[in-house]
Amino acid sequence: MAPSETLTVPTQRHGVSIPSSTGSRKSKKPWQHRMPFIAKNREVTGSDDGLNRANTRASARTTSSRKTDWWKVQLFRGMINDVRRRAPYYLSDWTDAWDYRVVPATVYMYFANILPALAFSLDMFAKTKMSFGVNEVLLASVLGAVVFSIAAAQPLVIVGVTGPITVFNYTVYDIITPQGTNYFAFMCWIGLWSLVMHWILAITNACNALTYVTRFPCDIFGFYVAAIYLQKGVQVLTRQWEADGESAYLAIMIALLVLMVAYGCGVVGHSNLFQRHFRKFIEDYGTPLTVIFFTGFVHIGKMRGVDLLTLPISKAFYPTTDRSWFIHFWDINVGDVFLAIPFAILLTILFYFDHNVSSLMAQGTEFPLRKPAGFHWDLFLLGLTTGVAGLLGIPFPNGLIPQAPFHTQALCVTRTVSDEDEEHKGHTRRVTDHVVEQRVSNLAQGLLTLGTMTGPLLIVIHLIPQGVLAGLFFVMGVQALEANGITLKLIFLAKDASLTPRSDPLKSIERRGAIWAFVLLELTGFGATFAITQTIAAIGFPVFILLLVPLRTWVLPRWFKASELAVLDGPTASPFTMESVGGNFGEVVEAEASSAEEAAGDADAILDESDEAERGEAGAGRKRTAGIGEQGRGAVRRASFRGEEGVELGDLPVRRG
Repeated sequence: MAPSETLTVPTQRHGVSIPSSTGSRKSKKPWQHRMPFIAKNREVTGSDDGLNRANTRASARTTSSRKTDWWKVQLFRGMINDVRRRAPYYLSDWTDAWDYRVVPATVYMYFANILPALAFSLDMFAKTKMSFGVNEVLLASVLGAVVFSIAAAQPLVIVGVTGPITVFNYTVYDIITPQGTNYFAFMCWIGLWSLVMHWILAITNACNALTYVTRFPCDIFGFYVAAIYLQKGVQVLTRQWEADGESAYLAIMIALLVLMVAYGCGVVGHSNLFQRHFRKFIEDYGTPLTVIFFTGFVHIGKMRGVDLLTLPISKAFYPTTDRSWFIHFWDINVGDVFLAIPFAILLTILFYFDHNVSSLMAQGTEFPLRKPAGFHWDLFLLGLTTGVAGLLGIPFPNGLIPQAPFHTQALCVTRTVSDEDEEHKGHTRRVTDHVVEQRVSNLAQGLLTLGTMTGPLLIVIHLIPQGVLAGLFFVMGVQALEANGITLKLIFLAKDASLTPRSDPLKSIERRGAIWAFVLLELTGFGATFAITQTIAAIGFPVFILLLVPLRTWVLPRWFKASELAVLDGPTASPFTMESVGGNFGEVVEAEASSAEEAAGDADAILDESDEAERGEAGAGRKRTAGIGEQGRGAVRRASFRGEEGVELGDLPVRRG
């Protein structure tokens, strides 16, 4: 093998290094030095435009070619670069929606967004004495969906009402109302102060701090959100005893049946049972069909005589309480206006972390995205929706976990390739070919949510038993736990070591105690966060969540070896996605030129192109992987990480001089 040297690819703060040959690589054009993942055998012509990254590179060249002192803040730089990077793709964000995957993704996200939101409305309805109800929660989801689907730089992120903001809302209620303060006016001032803080953070490029966010805090926060879903499901079931014991037992049975059937649909979708078209249908529509079926199931036979509790509703398009949609924010003492500032700081910290983590997870390393991200601009939009929500007297919307990554997953188009793993040689497996990156599914599910506020659909919503909503909470919680990094490590530790495949990355760690220590740290962080939210101090839990980032960056390296942290933890998103915030902290990606050719060869090992059921047209995968000179528009894909399979290479075009 020829001698190699390290080529550093500069970002706003950090470099990404790859080995390159000392001969031919030195003569590359400057723009090529910014691309850590390139294939020598790919070529595009000057007429290729589509998803070409020329605009992305041009907008970031001024900030990535030199380092600036940390105290010299270039105001608006991040927002401007985000818009410059994403603007060339705005038209394709709409035209690319002509794909079958948009349909099941829209239906799935409508149910996955609206039903938990309705259950959260039930929680806030009970704990804020009817201050927030169904219409307020639905309108908050519509506001987030419409604004972010049309104007965001990351339209795949689903925005709505989350569990943490539900905790925030009724905790503020418990603190403020005993003092005689106007609750809605106080919440409005929290929203307005938070708007100012969001905009200050966006203008000063504060999202650059996301470069330090790894899987460690994301897994802990995701584990916490999953636990909140499970807890809310249990709380919904405990309220069923307000009716009678017969109603409560039936609700518990229905909730468990919803969990088993909906989870079973996901298992079927990933199995080898039945034909692939039928499996995909069950996977795509299993959860909404389960909710519809069990809503009618409770009216069969003797169950018809059981008085089940359902969702309380109000008049169509009207607030739950007797008030207008515009909050009189001046009906409050001057002292309370300034008292809202510390609450606004806590809300801003929560949204800064929660929304950005949702964005990172929706654009995770497992998704081969091709369009650039934009964190600064989206934080600016989040401040806008927070202020508007305060003026309307509705819950503050922000990025949803786990719905945001579920949305991206629902838009994935897969293909069949040969399995090169030593344990499964000769077999095939499904891998993600590309993601249908567009704005229509997010907007469509938001408009469907708006339609739910009409009288007839509110009556239909009123028919859904609370036991079904509890079951859906369990489904969302279990699905979130199943994909969480903490759960995967616990499963590894529970396995028989002698029967664990050698290809498992955790097997490369010599000290098994290091894995136990890392998992215990994550569980401790989760336990402390969850415990805080069960007390009156729940209002301050965002600060604790944020402290996990410096803990991972500066403390854990003292306790664990670098090689151990490289396996136990990792970047949440790829360097391409993180370009908006300066790349991943301290990330070094090693890739030989020969590996690029091998990975490119693996990408062409397509055994089955029957993707009609997933994308609505046959042979699209062949077009996407065929000669780039002929199909330059669809062939550009970001370089992404693929776990133990290594780094996916050879998918970015090279313009030869």
